[in-house]
Parts: sequence; structure tokens; C-alpha cells
Amino acid sequence: MDEFVVALERADRSQVALVGGKGANLGELSRIDGVVVPPGFCVTTAAFERVVAGDPALGRLVGELSLVGTDEHEAARVLSAELRDRIASAPIPERIEREIVAAVRRIGERTPWAVRSSATTEDSPTASFAGQHDTSLDVVGPTAVLEHVRRCWASLFTERAVAYRRRHDLAPSEERMAVVVQRMAPAQAAGVLFTADPVTGNRLVSVVEATTGSGEALVAGLVAPEVMRVRDDVLVGRTGAGRGTEVLTDRQAVSLAALGRRVEAHSGRPQDIEWCLVDGTFQVVQTRPITTLFPIPETGDGDRHVYVSVGHQQMMTDPMTPLGASFWQMTAGRPMFEAGGRMFVDVAGQLAAPASRAAVVDMLGRSDPLVGDALETVVSRGFIEARSDEPGRMPFGGPVPPIEADPAIPAELIVEAEASLAALSREIATLTGADLLAFIADDLEQRRRRQSERRSLQVLMAGIEAARWLNETLQEWLGEHRAADVLARSLPDNVTSRMGLALLDIADLARPCPEVLEVLENAPDDAFLERLPDVAGGRRVREAIEAFLDDYGMRCVGEIDIARPRWRERPLALVPLILANVTGFSPGAAAQLHRKGLQEAADKERDILERVHALPQGARRAAQAKRMIDQLRAFSGYREYPKYALVKRYFVYKQALMGEAATLARSGVLDDPSDVFWLRFDELHDVVLARRADRRMIEQRRDRHRTNHALQPPRVMTSDGEIISGAYRHHDLPHGALPGLAVSAGIAEGRARVVHDPADLDLEPGDILVTAYTDPSWTPAFPSIAGLVTEVGGLTTHGSVIAREYGVPAVVGVVDATRLITDGQWITVNGTSGHVEIHPA
Repeated sequence: MDEFVVALERADRSQVALVGGKGANLGELSRIDGVVVPPGFCVTTAAFERVVAGDPALGRLVGELSLVGTDEHEAARVLSAELRDRIASAPIPERIEREIVAAVRRIGERTPWAVRSSATTEDSPTASFAGQHDTSLDVVGPTAVLEHVRRCWASLFTERAVAYRRRHDLAPSEERMAVVVQRMAPAQAAGVLFTADPVTGNRLVSVVEATTGSGEALVAGLVAPEVMRVRDDVLVGRTGAGRGTEVLTDRQAVSLAALGRRVEAHSGRPQDIEWCLVDGTFQVVQTRPITTLFPIPETGDGDRHVYVSVGHQQMMTDPMTPLGASFWQMTAGRPMFEAGGRMFVDVAGQLAAPASRAAVVDMLGRSDPLVGDALETVVSRGFIEARSDEPGRMPFGGPVPPIEADPAIPAELIVEAEASLAALSREIATLTGADLLAFIADDLEQRRRRQSERRSLQVLMAGIEAARWLNETLQEWLGEHRAADVLARSLPDNVTSRMGLALLDIADLARPCPEVLEVLENAPDDAFLERLPDVAGGRRVREAIEAFLDDYGMRCVGEIDIARPRWRERPLALVPLILANVTGFSPGAAAQLHRKGLQEAADKERDILERVHALPQGARRAAQAKRMIDQLRAFSGYREYPKYALVKRYFVYKQALMGEAATLARSGVLDDPSDVFWLRFDELHDVVLARRADRRMIEQRRDRHRTNHALQPPRVMTSDGEIISGAYRHHDLPHGALPGLAVSAGIAEGRARVVHDPADLDLEPGDILVTAYTDPSWTPAFPSIAGLVTEVGGLTTHGSVIAREYGVPAVVGVVDATRLITDGQWITVNGTSGHVEIHPA
């Protein structure tokens, strides 16, 4: 027989499907020694389902709501309103009504009650639903309780709750509503306790927000609370209270924080707890996990660590799949730690060693000033104890002696790498099963050892050092700001800029062919390539696209994750880029852009050398400058090649692994070949050997990956969970300007186009691209844009290198740029001083 009413003290985590998230959490709390939970009961989801079953139209409406698209807001609004109206007026079956009334009378018929929603996904580890459903306070009498229970059921379909579920990929048909009914008592104070600092993430700091009375005004945001911070059983901060008007004493705040630690220990993760103070005793009225905290990398050693994001260095801050993360870890030259689907390196050892501390802060700070500033904060606080016996290994490779600018060396390295890739393709083609996995593991290990090959590192450092010398020295000698940006245009051996120019050439072939353009403009899927030979001029365009894919088909957005679909696998991604080039450029644009860059670089070189010659000791200085310009142009283009070769290697691995995955799916070991992406490499090896996979784990990891997308990865965080946010040290910025890192000189003014995926690009000449980050898949857009703004980036990251190559003014590392800048706004990008101005409409 269905249970319609359950006493709170009988509920526990195993009954979420029956009593909802809030009811299960309160039941668990009632079992913790020293935690007082007001008495009450839960009207179960079985009662909700019985009411819904009594009206066939409700099931039909829920089904229709499940089919509404995420952008069909009006349809969702109309359906949810109809659902609320029908549920609010639905009769409550006699047995359910009788059991609710009996439960009210058992505890106290004239007692004021709090009636709160408890949906099955509410207050869960991944979705809090805070404020999305109804709560009613001071409800008196059985009749009023029944009415407010019905309102809670109906609130499952408020517009805000429906929108919240859609954002979290939760289908309306999967959600059920229980209702928690709790006795209320007059409270002297109430508020919220966070067992970890919700702003900084520090797990050792509890934050207490308190106000007099019931606290409902605080939760609703109607009053400003008194805020106290407690660490190590000591009150370390208090704000918002006037002298002598504290809501809680220091001792009470510390006692409440200790109670929170007991709740957290029982729950297994930091909690957001609503509490009240009744007759000198703290009572807990509800608790939920804090879902916005970024997880801490697990080491288990109890030591202090300082983690620096790898994704911010690699221009990929999205979460990685387990297979993608394990490939990256196997590739890396030093240990990497995973948290929230992102990779981090621990620099605590370098910060502890006096020999490397300044070097690591300087090196990472030059690439990303926000990281450098955050590390300076960590050092200044004494978070890492200085130890002279630490080896002081550099986090991303140490300094390398420079070499003479021999233009032959990059070409030699490229020839060797291409030969290695060809050999890999031949050798891997004959392997399957465990032999394939063993071969890939061995090849990755060999590549990991080779990546520190001296010549390659010297070439990379030679280009970087040349740019630094030119920028700093010519600023001192001539007042010339960021001269290397112009000197580095149209570089030889830049495989990524060549990719962008190659798409311009494809556009030249398509432009004069109306039928080709019609196929491209109406391409619904990747089969457009098959249709091209059927139209006039289409065969040449298809051959050109196929040749492009042979060279660059392994690229895609987020390419460091092997699971991401490549252009070769999803060629439709190229269509908007080709069409944008067709309309935005004239024939021969690729060659014109390349010649223009060469001429600008040559003109700048000539101008600089003439001006340096005119200085005291001009001949000697000019010879120095000429040597460094030659070094810049000989070596900087190679900067993009190592990652190109790595991603190409990954795609060879992926094609072989997907063949193996297809075999596993055909034999029933996996449900789908893509299941391999949710296994780590060692786990995949075990599955291949055992011919058995943990399907439940695979599904859980898919769900966790979706949840991780909502987390914002920090640049720097400590092992306490504290996110250290760096700051720019700009001076004399225009009022209201957004600071960032200047990476490509010049000033551009134009319309902001806020874009999150290159597939959504719709650019016109003069537009300024604003996005979170740019990896090589964004390169084809660079010839079209007047300026670039990104949230992530550094001097030597991809977007910066290509912006300088094309002469596009660029500012990177602009925090929250895609949120603060609205699509269509008029903005100015100052790539010389490093800021962005937003102009009034």
C-alpha cells in the first residue's frame, strides 16, 4: 500500500524518491547527535502521483511540456500556467486528506506550520532548486495546511522552476513533488550557515548570516544580515552589526559553526544550512549541499598545495571527459590533478623553494598576469612555508639556453614530426584489442619523453625571448610600444595561420558557383560533401575541402579533449566559416593578406633599424636589433606546430580506438561506441580484457560531466579550496573600462559579437569578437574581425599569436567579458594598453 505521509524522523537518504531531497535531508539530520530538527512530517510523492493520476489531462500536459524546445519560452509559460491551475484546483483524495489532518493533529492542531516543497531533485548534490518552489510560513489549522500542500504541488510548474530544470537537463516527466510540513516556534534569531565560504571556496571558513526574528526576510533578500566568519573555532570577522546590537554573540557564532561541521561530516560535503534560535537552542530547518563550490583536487596527503589551471594555459576551460583527461595526463611532462573535469598542476614545491619562487611567479605572470598576481598573494600570506631543500622544478618546463637563429631548424623539426606521424598511422592500423591499448600507452610515453627534446624547446624559447627583447628594448630606446606585434606578421612555418588562409582559398572556389553556395547554405548535416559533386563547380570545392580536412581535419573546439568531435568527423562545422569568407572577402584575399602582413613587417623593420641607427652607438644597437628581428621571424612561427602535431597524433589514436569501441558495442560490452569517452585509459584497457563494463558508472560520469559544465574553473586555488583571484595593476584606465592583458597592439572600435562557438559565427567586416577563449578552431574567423576580446589567454597562447599574425588588436584575460559585454554593443579594444571600453547606446 502506498505511503502518503511519513514522519520526518523516519525519512533518510534512501527515500529521496518518496520524500524528496529536502525531506530526506531533514530525516538524516534528525539522526545526528546534538542537532535539533523541528518535528514534522512529509506528504510523499505517492500522494502527488495519486492526485496527478486523478486528472488524465495533467499527464498529457506534462508530456507536452517535455517536448517544448529550450528556446520556446512562450509555449513553456502557457503550459506551466495550465498545469499550476489544474493542480491547485485538483481535489485531494479522501485517504490522503485524512492522513495529513491526522498528522497535523498529532503534533498540534493550533501550532503554526511551515509548509515547504521537497521535489525529488531538490537540495541534491548537483541542483539546489533554492527559491524555485513554494514555501509558506505560519500556516495554522488542518484546512490551511491542505491548501498550502496543494500550492506546493502546483509550484513544481512555476515558470522559474521549469526554466531551472531545463537549464539542468531535467525532464518535467521525471520530477515528483513531496511536501515537508514542520512545526514552527517563535525564533529570537535565524539565518543561514555556510560550512564553507561560498565566495572564496575556502573549506576551513564557516560563514554565518543572521538576523532577528524568523529569518524569512533574510532568505528573501529583504534585509541585510549580520555576517560572521569562523575559522578553527575562532570568530575571525564580523560585519553588518552596529555596536552592541549583535544578533549572535561570538560564542553563539562559534557554537553554530561547530554544529554545521557535524552536519557537514554526516553529509560528506559542505552544506548550506537554514537555522533558527529558539529558547537559546539552535534548530536546523533545512540543509542542502553547496552546489557552486569548485571541487578540490584529491591528493590525500594532508599537505598544502597550490593548484594552477592547465585549461587557462591551453585555451580550454570546459570540462574534459575521463578519457580526454587521462590522455592529457599521460602526455604531460609532470603530474596533473583533476577536479571538476579540469586539469591542474601543483606549484607548491616551486613556491616553497627560494631558488624557483620568483621565477615561477614571473613566468606564469608574464603569460597571465591574473595568475601571477594570485601567486604573489599566496606567497605574501605565507600559505606555503619556504624550504630551501625543495628542488624547485618549474611547472611548465624551465628556462632553456637560446640558440642562434638558424631558419633550418624549425623545418627540420617539422619534417621529423610528420615522418613520425606517418609511421604511427602505418603501425597502429594493424592493431586491435589489448595490443592496440598497449601500443598507444607506449607511444604516449615515448612522446612524453621527447617533448622536452632540447631543440624544440630552444626554438620555442628563442621566439619568445626575441619578442620580449624587442618589446622591452625598443620601448626603452625608441618609445616604441609592442614593436614585435607588427614584426611578427605573416611568419613562416605558422601552421595555424596557414589554416585560416586555406579556408579563404576554398571560399574563392565556391564564390562564383551559385549551386555550390545553395548546397552550403542549406546543408542540414555532414552529408553536404556527398551532394557537392552533383552541382556545377561542386567537385572542385569538395576536393579542396577534403584536402583541407587531410591537413586540418583533426582540429575542433576544445581539441585537447580526445572525445571532442573533429572537423573530419563533423565537417558541417566548416560551412559557416566558408560562407562568411564568401561574403566577407574578395577573390585572392588569402594571398593579399599574407603579402600585406609581409609588407607591414618589412616596413616596421626598416623603420626601426633606421631610427636605431640614428641613436648613439647606433651601428652596434642596430646589429643587435636586426639579429633579434631575424630570430623572431625564424622561430616564432613554429610556436603553433607542437600542439598541431599533438592533436594530429591524438586523432590517429582516436580513429583506432573508435574502431575498437565499435567492436565492443557490437558485442554488447558497451551500449554505444561513445561510452569509451567516459572511461579512463586504464579502465578502457580493463574493459577490453574483461569484456565487461560498468554501465552505471558510465552513466554517472555523463551526468557529472553535465554538472561540471556549470562550474567556473579558477585560475589558482589552494588545497583549502580557496580560490585566489588575481587583479590587474593597470593605472590611469578610462572610467568604467574593463582591464585585461594587451597581446596585440592597436585600437579597434566596432560592434561586439559575443559568440561561444565558432559554429554560431555571423560576422560582418568591422565586428569585434568577444568570447571565452579561442583555440585553433577559431582561426578562420580572424581575417574577418577588427578586434578580439577573450576571458582567458596570455601573451603566447593561441589567440594572441594569431591576432598578432593578422594584425588584429586584442585584449585577453578580461574577466567575465561575455557577461559584461552585450552582443551588439559598441566597444573599443585597446590592444596597446590592455583595456576595453563599452560605449553607451
